[in-house]
Amino acid sequence: MRHVLIDTNVLAGFFAGDPETVEAFQRVSSLAINTVILGELLSGFAMGTRTGEKRRLPARFLAGPRVGLLPLGPDTAEHYAGVFSQLRRKGTPIPTNNMWVAASALEHGLTLLTRDAHLAAIDGLLTAGTVDRLLP
Repeated sequence: MRHVLIDTNVLAGFFAGDPETVEAFQRVSSLAINTVILGELLSGFAMGTRTGEKRRLPARFLAGPRVGLLPLGPDTAEHYAGVFSQLRRKGTPIPTNNMWVAASALEHGLTLLTRDAHLAAIDGLLTAGTVDRLLP
């Protein structure tokens, strides 16, 4: 079993009841999001309909026994700097929030469950986008 950091696009699929995502979540030992992912979720919900109802989803998710919220700190910033400089040298920029998410996964040694293929450009980052990639 793996310990994973859940990217916003995957967590949105879980909240929508996507069967593959629900199965993936059942296959891992622990799930985490970080404060960037939480902010992306809350801002997305603030722009949609049924705002109050949807804003409760992250809190209910975080209350789960296998779920944690990772803060960003000085060590995350060090990893971010490494990701930023690596991608700059490669000439493969990605969105800033994705670099923070990747830095958090690297800091904690977590597999990042994401649907963003461009994150595979980051050396040392373990990513999975499907259930079969979570299997040992």
